[in-house]
Amino acid sequence: MKTLKTQVAIIGAGPSGLLLGQLLHNAGIATVIVERQTPAYVQERIRAGVLEQGMVDLLRQAGVGQRMDTEGLVHAGFQVALGERQVHIDLHALTGGKTVMIYGQTEVTRDLMAARQVAGALTLYEASNVVPHGMKSAEPFVTFEKDGETWRLDCDYIAGCDGFHGVARQSIPADTLKVFERVYPFGWLGILADTPPVHDELVYARHARGFALCSMRSTTRTRYYLQVPSNEKVEDWSDQRFWEELKLRLPSALADTLVSGPSIEKSIAPLRSFVVEPMQYGRMFLVGDAAHIVPPTGAKGLNLAASDVSTLFNILLKVYRDGRTELLEKYSEICLRRVWKAERFSWWMTSMLHTFDDNDAFSQRISESELEYFVDSEAGRKTIAENYVGLPYEAIE
Repeated sequence: MKTLKTQVAIIGAGPSGLLLGQLLHNAGIATVIVERQTPAYVQERIRAGVLEQGMVDLLRQAGVGQRMDTEGLVHAGFQVALGERQVHIDLHALTGGKTVMIYGQTEVTRDLMAARQVAGALTLYEASNVVPHGMKSAEPFVTFEKDGETWRLDCDYIAGCDGFHGVARQSIPADTLKVFERVYPFGWLGILADTPPVHDELVYARHARGFALCSMRSTTRTRYYLQVPSNEKVEDWSDQRFWEELKLRLPSALADTLVSGPSIEKSIAPLRSFVVEPMQYGRMFLVGDAAHIVPPTGAKGLNLAASDVSTLFNILLKVYRDGRTELLEKYSEICLRRVWKAERFSWWMTSMLHTFDDNDAFSQRISESELEYFVDSEAGRKTIAENYVGLPYEAIE
């Protein structure tokens, strides 16, 4: 058996694992990342593209914000479409100057992978049978197989950054965890296309035929979504069918200017809300999707992972520099306060903007009137804006 030793073992080389690794490395804290996929697979996953102010600041703090600041699109607002109406949510004015950044998760991951390579920090890709051990002891370790050999990675702490289906959460005894979950009766059919965006801001459209979102990755690459039943199949949706349906759900002023084109990628993402409590087990800490999932309507998934990373990094910093080990037990409590607020916002946006087949006529009208109230009220728009740009990170005292 080959052996390695580090201070923090990170399971998962997605953006949360890489970001945590970069912050710790810059602070002089040693890390090893273990990832079951290949670098190419990790880098090419198509995911979120709206970054909260807090995550933007955290990427800059990690020293990986240069390309984001050059190529990313700063958005000071977004549009809500209700039938033929369009309402502007002025994020900048409603939040005292805060904005969001349009910069794809694929690009964030690429920047973080490049920075880790330059730093010379170790990432072990294509590792199979990854198992954390001794999480409740003072000497945890991770075992895995790579290149036909068994490895043991000794460490002080383990960060489970390996996603919803990862091994970290599954390694915690089920009777110590409480699971909260809601599965929605629809998914998002999304396409990526090299076409100019239909609007210079994101457009969230509520329509009787179902929700639609007009997003983007750049001024030349778009990401569009349609609400579809959960049993829909991607192969039943030709590009032509997608574009025609999207036009039906947008205000005619936008539909008339929509530029269609061949899709680069097309997929259906199921929607669910999921939280597990607590987010730690001894010396192992769950980060991001390993602990919580939000429907993408509120643009919170990747951003919640970033706030978990910030919390864990700042706690570990105080542990290693000041011996503040009592802070370790506060990780879950601190994270969950922000997680549940983001879960509420994502559920709320999902409930107001989507059509639910099982809603009676009364519930449908209530949902429509609630959305109209919030977008037509300055206080309502401020509530949306404050949550959309991201609630503040909690200080670690």
